[in-house]
Amino acid sequence: MGRLFAIADLHLSLSGAKPMDVFGKEWQEHPARIAHAWDRIVDAQDTVLLPGDLSWARDLDEAAADLAWIGARPGWKVLLRGNHDSWWTGLAKVQRALPEGCVALQNGAVSDGERVIVGARGWTAPDDPTAVPEDGAIFRRELERLKLSIADADRRFGRRLPRIGMLHYPPWIQGRAPSAVVEILRGAGVQACVFGHLHGTDHALAITGEQEGIRFHLVSCDALAFSPAEIATFPFTGAGTVS
Repeated sequence: MGRLFAIADLHLSLSGAKPMDVFGKEWQEHPARIAHAWDRIVDAQDTVLLPGDLSWARDLDEAAADLAWIGARPGWKVLLRGNHDSWWTGLAKVQRALPEGCVALQNGAVSDGERVIVGARGWTAPDDPTAVPEDGAIFRRELERLKLSIADADRRFGRRLPRIGMLHYPPWIQGRAPSAVVEILRGAGVQACVFGHLHGTDHALAITGEQEGIRFHLVSCDALAFSPAEIATFPFTGAGTVS
């Protein structure tokens, strides 16, 4: 049985156009550090979820080296678009450009034979203190994309296998009510949800652990010491509460 791993916000720029060490010494040579950890702990039969902000490239041609780097890592990889993935222009084009062993998740669901992965990028909730007026429309569009993904899972895979939710934006922020995303995931029978987007001191904003019957995992690479995290789907002890 293959294991499940996740790591988000790779922020690759193998061309050197946008080095990440400008954001702090912890980002120095981070692709090499991720590759070392990934190649050591992930096996070929494992699945690795990559929830967005994968490459700083501006188009698919520029992203080729970064995608090849991902393709060279062990495991079957599921890629999701993040807010900085401007190279991600359309599902068909992206899927054709991906290396063998990689699949793009957008408006649908995928399965590795042991679990079903649903998801969408997500966005800043309109009631968030940092939200701007245009965020509401984008957030609602992402909710519809999440529903499309779940409907595809229901149609093609049923509900026999464990379900994993994959987002880029956090679905629940400390001190706030859960966003509409959480209710949708819960209704879909999602057992675990992985997400990224948050960095540095913002890691503390994320609701993590078992809440509302879902286990939430922040998997931004700097929150994981630049090493993929193994994600367990069983067992669950029941819905949790937020203090």
